[in-house]
Amino acid sequence: MIDYVATFIAFFAVIDPIGTVPVFVAVTQHHDEATRRKVALIATGVSAVVLFVFVVVGEIILRAMNIPLPAFRIAGGVVLFLFAITMILGESKPENEITLAESAEDTAIFPVAVPSLAGPGAMLAAVLFTENARFNLWEQAQTVLMMFAVLLVALVLMLVAGRVQRVIGASGASVISRVMGLILASAATHNALEGIKEYFEI
Repeated sequence: MIDYVATFIAFFAVIDPIGTVPVFVAVTQHHDEATRRKVALIATGVSAVVLFVFVVVGEIILRAMNIPLPAFRIAGGVVLFLFAITMILGESKPENEITLAESAEDTAIFPVAVPSLAGPGAMLAAVLFTENARFNLWEQAQTVLMMFAVLLVALVLMLVAGRVQRVIGASGASVISRVMGLILASAATHNALEGIKEYFEI
């Protein structure tokens, strides 16, 4: 059985539902409430499908390319760590993606679903947390459930985005994003170290 709390927190860090709220507000600011709900539902659905596809075929693709999973764990840990560093020290997720949204079409798929919810960090986490060699089918299903639970939180936050934005403000979202970045950096370091350990044990 997986650690539900640790898995939920890890996915919460990489998906960052709170950091998605300012992005959602920015790209839907000229829409009515019904359109906002539609965008939120489509964005959540698309991101769920994208991440589930990575859970199902991500490892298969790696094996087809003859890339050992420990090597992917190391690379994934490094990439996640760099992603976390940008959240902590560089532009936070809200600031970065709102800038992106201002020059993009007002759509649910871009930038809300991808890359805000189903970003590179979330895609890597979906593969790393469902490795066939480390987790059985039931544990993988539990992990997917936790991933969907985080997306459900993201959907709820988007549906009440106006109120959330007024409560936490742009500065609050930025602070929370940096805290999530620190948590993600810790998880990424652990993944890289475990990958190095497994690689030399092969």
